[in-house]
Amino acid sequence: MSNWRVSSETAPLRDVLVCPPDHYRWLPTNSIARRTLADERQAPAPAHLAAQHAELVAALREGGATVHTLPPEPHLPYMVYTRDSVVVTHQGPVLCQLERPQRRGEYAGLIDFHAAHGSGFWRKSSAGTLEGGDIHIIRPGLAVIGHSGGRTDESGAEQLAGWLRAEGWEVRLEPFDEHFLHLDVLFCMAAPGLAVACTDVLDEDFIAWLKGHGIRCIPVPYGDAMRLGCNILALGNGRVVSARGSTGLNAALRAEGLTVLDPELSLFTLGGGGPHCLTCPLLREEKEP
Repeated sequence: MSNWRVSSETAPLRDVLVCPPDHYRWLPTNSIARRTLADERQAPAPAHLAAQHAELVAALREGGATVHTLPPEPHLPYMVYTRDSVVVTHQGPVLCQLERPQRRGEYAGLIDFHAAHGSGFWRKSSAGTLEGGDIHIIRPGLAVIGHSGGRTDESGAEQLAGWLRAEGWEVRLEPFDEHFLHLDVLFCMAAPGLAVACTDVLDEDFIAWLKGHGIRCIPVPYGDAMRLGCNILALGNGRVVSARGSTGLNAALRAEGLTVLDPELSLFTLGGGGPHCLTCPLLREEKEP
């Protein structure tokens, strides 16, 4: 029986869920992928996708995580972005409600996966839509949920916020333009007290709110954010996964004293997802070192 819990985006990652890109292809379901398709780029070869995904898995294992694999299904090419269908909280997994028709079927495989591991759902989203890329469990007792109406809508965000607030958490709801797909295109935690953020786009009140909670931001320009530059995964213990193409940000993270593991993920970032999107943390240590 699993006891998967996540109380912080930056605590040491111990278990994580990924999905092999056996059936992955670019779909015109977000502004980033539409731009890629408009450029008439050659479709990614399965062998190249597998090689890049293997680099990500190797980085996760190097960071100390046990990697669990979700069986891919041919009719669900975006299953590879495991972040969105389920978010694990301090009380266990929450089944999300995906907005895009092309992804709604992903719920079935996630229900089966958690059932097979004895992992019961704490809550199931039933109001509006809710996607994991918009949910950031900053630290125990503090979270932010983005809502654009394009993926997560306000009612879906409010429902999860209500569940967390009933647990004594402070939760901020952050509206943003659906052009940016998910909030993790604009913001991610890197380490305790340190985030990366597209300050060109994010509301000044949000940046001030973060600062008021002791969180400093490394700024990422709009152009880099649209290449998934903000989309990083904290591994804890001073390590972070960031795509190799994010050279400026990776240098800034290293200047902060962090170890950056930088797999090549260009074939996924062109479709609208980076390291944060490609991973669903199942268990992080409750106490950060």
